[in-house]
Amino acid sequence: MNKISSVKKAVTLIGLLTAFLVFFNGGLLAQHNTHENGEDWEEVVVEGEFEAGEMIIEHITDSYEWHIITIGETHVSIPLPVIFYDEGKWHFFMSSAFHHADNHNGYFVSHNDFNAGKLVRLDGNGEEIRPVLDISITKNVLAILMSMIFMVVVFISVANSYKKRVGQAPKGLQSFLEPIILFVRDDIAKDSIGEKRYEKHLPFLLTVFFFILMNNLLGLIPFFPGGANITGNIGVTGVLALFTFIITSFSGNKGYWMHLVNAPGVPWWLKIPIPLMPIVEIMGVFTKPFVLMVRLFANITAGHIIILGFISLIFIFGNISEGLGYAVSIVSVGFSIFMGILELLVAFIQAYVFTLLSALYFGMASEEHH
Repeated sequence: MNKISSVKKAVTLIGLLTAFLVFFNGGLLAQHNTHENGEDWEEVVVEGEFEAGEMIIEHITDSYEWHIITIGETHVSIPLPVIFYDEGKWHFFMSSAFHHADNHNGYFVSHNDFNAGKLVRLDGNGEEIRPVLDISITKNVLAILMSMIFMVVVFISVANSYKKRVGQAPKGLQSFLEPIILFVRDDIAKDSIGEKRYEKHLPFLLTVFFFILMNNLLGLIPFFPGGANITGNIGVTGVLALFTFIITSFSGNKGYWMHLVNAPGVPWWLKIPIPLMPIVEIMGVFTKPFVLMVRLFANITAGHIIILGFISLIFIFGNISEGLGYAVSIVSVGFSIFMGILELLVAFIQAYVFTLLSALYFGMASEEHH
């Protein structure tokens, strides 16, 4: 397959994928976690006790601002645009407005269980009401936009290298990415979809693989521009799985759809009078992308929670005894380093697994049945 063509298609898909991710993640499915007064849940201490749960939640969920560092009582953060539609009009202001008052024009960030972290207002009965549409540029949205720009620049650079160095050995960034591109093409796309049908799916598979891999790695970096838990947000993984579902559905041939309702080799009494197997097969069409969504979300989120849990032990035991805190820190830091290395491996594995399963679904939907 023409490598330049694949790269160009991948760039186009990056843009489309980003648009959907920004829409779904910008308030509809995101979880925000800025306090009403604009302070972050950095290290919340209530009556002298370290609140590990709130600290962990603050680090793995989305927010209306990007926290950089806390120095003493000073919180350094990047304010982000809050954009939403409610009560017949659009509202726009920066998240820094929450630093100066408990609410802004009647809107504030809720702490109630159901609406926790979401932008709300109070109705006449004192009930919290969410905006009709919230498309704020949250931390995760900004991270998605930055990763999209980075991927577009990288892929265009690689495509230009192929144009200039036709028939020559790869060089620089091209030589670094080419083995990965060939791995996705030969070991995932070709093997799972087939030699004759893999080409039309390759741009999507490359886009998904590099998007997941890059954001997995950026999520392990604890400082800006890293630290955003993009692939640990179920809204993001849901959109990725939705794309896989749509492509699988449109790729399905006549044999694929016929076998859903009349699977070969299945006894007749499992098909009629109660169509047990057709029901199971049709349910499988929807459970497959659901599993894709949950697997990526759960694995990435669990890794972050474990590392933050080990770090929290230092402060928990430190509140009991300073010496005990120092002693536990040795174990906590050691396990955190081990988990960090394991998470680095998981970042590659999860990108591979999501891409491989997507390719397998495409292959099953488009293979010729006899």
